[in-house]
Amino acid sequence: MADEVKLHGFWPSPFSHRVIWALRIKGVNYDYTEEDLPHNKSELLLKYNPVYKQIPVLVHGGKPIAESLIILEYIEDTWPQNPLLPTDPYEKALARFWIKFAETMSPPFRALISSTDEEEQEKAAKEVVERLKTLEEKALGDKMFFGGDAINMVDIAYGLLGYWLKNVEIVLGMKLLDPNTLPRLCEWAENFMKVPVIQENLPDRDKLLAYLRIARERFTTEPQ
Repeated sequence: MADEVKLHGFWPSPFSHRVIWALRIKGVNYDYTEEDLPHNKSELLLKYNPVYKQIPVLVHGGKPIAESLIILEYIEDTWPQNPLLPTDPYEKALARFWIKFAETMSPPFRALISSTDEEEQEKAAKEVVERLKTLEEKALGDKMFFGGDAINMVDIAYGLLGYWLKNVEIVLGMKLLDPNTLPRLCEWAENFMKVPVIQENLPDRDKLLAYLRIARERFTTEPQ
């Protein structure tokens, strides 16, 4: 069907949930395919994303779109109802800047999770916190959400901070999103988690925590 929407995802992935939240906000009906990662990727996933071979992949009318932030832009362009970006060109550019900034979080986060050396872990943690401070001071400011009074694409891009990060902190035994050093970002995380469409579309906490512990063990034992 020309308008058929399908999503290939993985239940513990915050990147899959970015897409789920956006589709829910837009009121777009879709079929969901759960991928068995990391070792049993479906033939369809390999077909739809032959370059990175990763989730999420959105398939609209038989045409695949990969990478969560690119998928969010596609969703916004295709279904304009309940907009996730400002209409003002300058404000839209600023939003896209901070969405792009989210990509700089990945290397230190991965280093933090995969490191077995205490010194390296402390260095990665410091780098993560520095980026979070920049996000709080320069992007969030005194607003309730990055989007103002309601969540937008920037909030969705950083949604992992509101749920996944707390579980990562438990696994690592350290505090990163600390109300003493990042009070406004902590408040944002609490507000974000209270939004119904977010709250209703999250993985089970105990199941996620167990998965993260296994992932942490895998990252620290497998050759990098």
